[in-house]
Amino acid sequence: MGPLDAMWHLLNFFLPALGAGLIAAALAKLLWRHELQGVAYRRLAGAATLVNALVLVAGLVLTGHDGRISTYGAMLAACAATLLWAGWGGRA
Repeated sequence: MGPLDAMWHLLNFFLPALGAGLIAAALAKLLWRHELQGVAYRRLAGAATLVNALVLVAGLVLTGHDGRISTYGAMLAACAATLLWAGWGGRA
């Protein structure tokens, strides 16, 4: 595998983390407009994307394969918990 192929593999591996983080943060800002008014979208999306990427790597290490449904389920649960923490902190 060449360097270009390796780059595409890495990008495709982390793309679900990025997509879920961006979409979940946008939906949270839309649904809880008034409650999250003081929280920047960038903070929500960055925290959610980072946690999603960490969960994907942990799923790969634990199961030995990427793309497992259990890993994606854990990623979405971690994303929701991260948005709760990043958006409301200790106020929830």
